[in-house]
Amino acid sequence: MATKVYIVYYSMYGHVEKLAQEIKKGASSVEGVEVKLWQVPETLPEEVLSKMGAPPKTDAPFITPDELAEADGVLFGFPTRFGMMAAQFKAFMDATGGLWRTQALAGKPAGIFYSTGSQGGGQETTPLTSITQLVHHGMIFVPIGYTFGAGMFELEKVKGGSPYGAGTYAGDGSRQPSELELEQAFHQGKYFAGIAKKLKGAA
Repeated sequence: MATKVYIVYYSMYGHVEKLAQEIKKGASSVEGVEVKLWQVPETLPEEVLSKMGAPPKTDAPFITPDELAEADGVLFGFPTRFGMMAAQFKAFMDATGGLWRTQALAGKPAGIFYSTGSQGGGQETTPLTSITQLVHHGMIFVPIGYTFGAGMFELEKVKGGSPYGAGTYAGDGSRQPSELELEQAFHQGKYFAGIAKKLKGAA
């Protein structure tokens, strides 16, 4: 039976979504793994989003909390707000109380990826403060560590991401994920899927 990996994200301007798409490619490269992209619901009204210059949402389906339990492993992606996950994603996690009560996600692997506006804007604090969500659900946090190799030590180019997971810098919104950041995202997807597959096989 195939290992189901869900990539669940919130993306206002598309940066996190681009990472999610690349992570999906990486996870899909592992034999015996089925991967699905999901968005979490938006909490801001269209009028506000329009004033903020946010583009329309893509056609990735919106997930409900109960659907999380179908996955064998989940990668969560979101932009930062003041060094923590965006409120839209927190609202979704706040709605998973039913899963917490039954510990339906306990023992499942989970990973994190993210986007920040600047180099000091939360590349480590965003995933670090988000781990509490996984802990209360009993999930197993799977960081990438330094498995990405030389790309983790790049100093000549601006590069998001950390041992916690893949990341990118959005800047004022005009900067898009770099080739190296996308490579790291692909690596995270492949690495995570391999671990999720091993855990499912050992169960």
